[in-house]
Amino acid sequence: MKQKEWFTQEHRIFQESARRFMAKEVLPHIEKWEQEHLIPRELWRKLGDQGYLCPWLPEEYGGLGVEYTYSIVFQEEVVRTTFYSLATGLRVHADIAAPYIFRHGSEEIKQRILPGCVSGETILALGMTEPDCGSDLAALRTSAVKDGGDYVINGQKTFISNGINCDWVVLAVRTDPQAPRHRGISLVMVPSDAPGFSRGRRLDKMGLRAQDTAELVFEDCRVPQEYLLGKEGQGFPIMMENLSQERLAICLGSLVQAERMLEMTLDYVKTRTAFGQTIGSFQANSFKLAEMATEVAIGRTFYESLVDSFVAGEDISTQVAMGKWWLSEMANRVAYACLQLHGGYGYMEEYPICRMSRDVRALPIVGGSTEIMKQIIARGLGL
Repeated sequence: MKQKEWFTQEHRIFQESARRFMAKEVLPHIEKWEQEHLIPRELWRKLGDQGYLCPWLPEEYGGLGVEYTYSIVFQEEVVRTTFYSLATGLRVHADIAAPYIFRHGSEEIKQRILPGCVSGETILALGMTEPDCGSDLAALRTSAVKDGGDYVINGQKTFISNGINCDWVVLAVRTDPQAPRHRGISLVMVPSDAPGFSRGRRLDKMGLRAQDTAELVFEDCRVPQEYLLGKEGQGFPIMMENLSQERLAICLGSLVQAERMLEMTLDYVKTRTAFGQTIGSFQANSFKLAEMATEVAIGRTFYESLVDSFVAGEDISTQVAMGKWWLSEMANRVAYACLQLHGGYGYMEEYPICRMSRDVRALPIVGGSTEIMKQIIARGLGL
């Protein structure tokens, strides 16, 4: 495989450190966290102590002041170790919510929140999706009305990653109900101890069980107007500008899971026997594995080209939509075939392929569904 142009010796040292950390501090406990549907806050602090959270932030906010590529390296190690359960919450915290604050928060807000994001003392969530509003973010209903020096917020959010553990929420609200749908939305920071804020039920999901996911409720919730990110009414374009980075992370998660599922299935079919021979030696099975290996290799090449373009500062909005839909669907094709090749054992919880098959099903949905990605690609083609 061609060496990434941006991958330096420092990246390799960072990667090896992260790999050792995950093996020691995460892998022995991931099954327990899956059963508890929650990752302990202690782990967040350990991650912060090692510099793995928001390393791209400048040193004045507690970060390492390095390129975003270090976060990409860390994300890959997390997915490779935990099969994505831990990656979702960390991605939302460090690579989606924190950039909103860094790019659009006031200096007071940045000084108040970002150092804790780096240390792991503060956990972020992103409040966009509502019970009646998923991919169509412009249809959100949660309102924020000015009252004195505060915003009074009313509404509900759902499917919120880090919803149980979060200390702050980057919340999408409608501040101008009279404006056109895309223009009346703003982003407001809401602390978990704000009056009128409460957590609803912890959601019981098909997969990604170690990741806490919850409903959030706002009933006359009051926050100072100084907690606004950017300008009022600019929430929608702010959200759109960060989506390429989010989707790039989902591309990575899809690819690495597909690679891991293929690796473990190859190991399995070379030792499992049926009718006097290994099941990998049957032509039908070997052809299926050859097809999967080809798709995974193509996916890795395309993903690396996306990262190169992103690092170079290019607009990848159309290309990353291509990657997001194809890689997430490819990961699901690989999951189905790999579980089938494991036979009855693949249906048992003791085999990682069982859990991974559940986890990857979320990927064509989160961060914009496959259907939305195809709409974006079509617009990029001038259609």
